Amino acid sequence: MNGKNKISVVINTYNAEQHLEAVLESVKDFDEILICDMESTDSTLDIAQKHGCRIVTFERKQYNIVEPAREYAIHEAKYDWVLVVDADEIVTCELREYLYDIIQKDDCPDGLFIPRKNYFMGRFMRCHYPDHILRFFRKDKTHWPAIIHCVPEVAGRVEKIPAHRKELAFEHLANDTIENIVSKTNQYTRNELERKQHKHYGTLAFFWRPFFRFFKTYILKGAILDGKPGFIKAMLEGYYQFIFLSKKYEQSDTL
Repeated sequence: MNGKNKISVVINTYNAEQHLEAVLESVKDFDEILICDMESTDSTLDIAQKHGCRIVTFERKQYNIVEPAREYAIHEAKYDWVLVVDADEIVTCELREYLYDIIQKDDCPDGLFIPRKNYFMGRFMRCHYPDHILRFFRKDKTHWPAIIHCVPEVAGRVEKIPAHRKELAFEHLANDTIENIVSKTNQYTRNELERKQHKHYGTLAFFWRPFFRFFKTYILKGAILDGKPGFIKAMLEGYYQFIFLSKKYEQSDTL
């Protein structure tokens, strides 16, 4: 197999010891595993070294988001094709085989959205599937903007793995507690405020935005089929919107 048909796995890490062992085991058969570490203080680097990963460092103090480190890491990879994997995501054998098969084809897309299975309270969440994420692409055609939760920009044709191919989905090992979700809500709404600092919302937004997010998650996306965890997750989605709007109001009297 020549270099053009090889795949580098890129994993950005910061204190990622909890799931890293399992993640690295799932990607061991790729051509390269590149760890881009943001100055971890736990055993992340020891685990990476034990698995023979190539390690580069990105100074965490420069940024409070991972996206700049993503951009740096993908262009540090050795091979033309890059698969970006979070330190809490499992790559199935079926997905690995699918990726190697597709890059052999003459009509191979330049980027690929991959579905992801998410869990909450120990249950697979129908409401958060397929959660397509653009994580596989040609390195030289890709730019990852320094914007939180942004989608990488691929200069070329991009396709999606069909949602029904669940065997090709990432397995997201994160099973956040309520406490973690509330903490992340605080962080994510803070970042969203920065992005939407010039946007204004009317008073009715306090009613319709939380309600619609709940309705969308619970009814339209199927959380109603996930029992009590589905109901709780839908309520937390609405809660996020309420917290965002409350912070927005706190910042300005022009709401």
